[in-house]
Amino acid sequence: MSRFGLALAAIGVAGALLVPASVQATPQAGKLAGTVGPRFTITLKSGGKTVKTLKAGAYTITVKDLANNHNFHIKGPGVNKDSGVAAKGTKIWKVTLKKGTYRYVCDPHATSMKGSFKVT
Repeated sequence: MSRFGLALAAIGVAGALLVPASVQATPQAGKLAGTVGPRFTITLKSGGKTVKTLKAGAYTITVKDLANNHNFHIKGPGVNKDSGVAAKGTKIWKVTLKKGTYRYVCDPHATSMKGSFKVT
């Protein structure tokens, strides 16, 4: 490799190292993580933070159902998905969220295991 080629390679490596950490650590847009169980907990997160508001659009929700006495059930405009009470495991749902309010709940324990968010 010529000196010119080595210089360009070095510049490329140095440039990659100069990318701010915040850019590298940004979660991929459109990916949500739901978890239910094993105890009496249910969450929906994006980038490690609890979802409160989202922009309308296409999302992939990965749900980890960790108990056979719970389920993760999400409902809202155009969406009604349920992981099943007796089932454990991971479910992946592709959904289009529209403007409105969405609720997620464990149906057998709906009074204590629930959450909601708004889509704008």
